[in-house]
Amino acid sequence: MARLQKQKQKPKKYIGRKFGAIHRSRELAIQFLYSLDVYPDQDFDESLELFMNIDEIAKDDKPEVKERCRKLAADVWNHRNDIDGLLLRIVTGWRPERMVSVDRTILRLMVLEGFIMKTLPVKSAISEATTLASDFGTKDSSRFVNGVMHKLSEYFNDKKEQIPLA
Repeated sequence: MARLQKQKQKPKKYIGRKFGAIHRSRELAIQFLYSLDVYPDQDFDESLELFMNIDEIAKDDKPEVKERCRKLAADVWNHRNDIDGLLLRIVTGWRPERMVSVDRTILRLMVLEGFIMKTLPVKSAISEATTLASDFGTKDSSRFVNGVMHKLSEYFNDKKEQIPLA
């Protein structure tokens, strides 16, 4: 299974137990979804259990962090084609399959949380997406992800459109 690790270690600032756990669940979901994106022939459920219980990345995390990661990963994986279709409509010149895999993974997750499930305010989703992109992506990832998230925000503010999911 491919491993995606943070490229640079920044000192963690204390953001509270609850929000730290939510952020950690997103980090785990991104790492897991990235591995599925790179090796798409993996079985989702088997790979997720292996990732959560055996892999050194997640085995020491709290059960609530793992459970949130499982839910996020499953939701993103089940709706990835819908989210990619949305990205295709919004981002001109960058088909989802041409995007850097980690950027696409972060966008899928944060589009799901910020625009589809609305479990996170849009501005917070943009901020979190940018943070995750700077932690896991290339040197240009945070700028790219931030731009895409802002473009999505503007599009849905202008259109007052609901995001269609199958």
